[in-house]
Amino acid sequence: MSRLFSIFVAFIASFLLIGTAQAEVKVLTSIKPLQLIAAAVQDGVAIPEVLLPPGASPHNYALRPSDVRKVQSVDLLYWIGPDMEGFLPRVLKGRTLPSIAVQDLPGLKLRHFAEDNHSHPEEADEHDHDHRPGSLDAHLWLSPVNARVIASKMAADLSAADPANATRYQSNLKAFDERLDALDLRLKKRLAGIEGKPYFVFHEAFDYFEDAYGLKHAGVFSVAAEVQPGAQHVAAMRTRLQEVGKTCVFSEPPLRPRLAETLVAGLPVKLAELDALGGYTPATAQGYEQLLEKLGNDLAGCLESL
Repeated sequence: MSRLFSIFVAFIASFLLIGTAQAEVKVLTSIKPLQLIAAAVQDGVAIPEVLLPPGASPHNYALRPSDVRKVQSVDLLYWIGPDMEGFLPRVLKGRTLPSIAVQDLPGLKLRHFAEDNHSHPEEADEHDHDHRPGSLDAHLWLSPVNARVIASKMAADLSAADPANATRYQSNLKAFDERLDALDLRLKKRLAGIEGKPYFVFHEAFDYFEDAYGLKHAGVFSVAAEVQPGAQHVAAMRTRLQEVGKTCVFSEPPLRPRLAETLVAGLPVKLAELDALGGYTPATAQGYEQLLEKLGNDLAGCLESL
């Protein structure tokens, strides 16, 4: 009888464990940086999913039927907001479970594109139409301050949805905050030597990071990767580079604008990349720190090599 009772208890325990696994809170984020923040909060409990594959544009991604089903079924969905993922609002209308646009969270430090956004009129084209003066700069995840706010919201949501792991989520949030403190010190030390050094970008995506660490790009060459601008356009950009002298021009992976090599030919200018999305960064507890640290190292590395 005792043996039968033990087998019965073991069976019930196994059943309960299976039930717990099946009840795991499913988290989906629109883009990789939000997945990395969620991974820090869910560390040891679950791994959040991400909607966009590496290299996909969050502005105009084309959802597959499987993506739509995933959007409708997950327990918690986090996205930046309509200023970033313009393809999502229509799909989210049919969703009944919580969807959190993090750009609306209280406590965020938000930036807006200014009238003087360091672009030049002769360099402007339709590529940066989403960066109209006064519009929200939605690359808000590149601010460690904002990452803390987002992580706090995720921890609160997960604790409410999964009370059994609430202590773990809060512990993970505390550890994330502590790691960001350490990261902040490392980045300030790493970037201190390049303050005031001029550099250019093809996409105005890094203002939050620059603001956090006392940096500022000297100009934005707003050109579409798939379009070859006219000779006058290229000449104007080359004039800007000649005025500055030794500098770096940063594009974003996976595409480098077609005119990049022509633009810098014969000038003391280096082409390099800055990855604002961290598309291939592993979704681990330390992934968000790796994203920012690589950004800082890539920026400093190019400028230090001049």
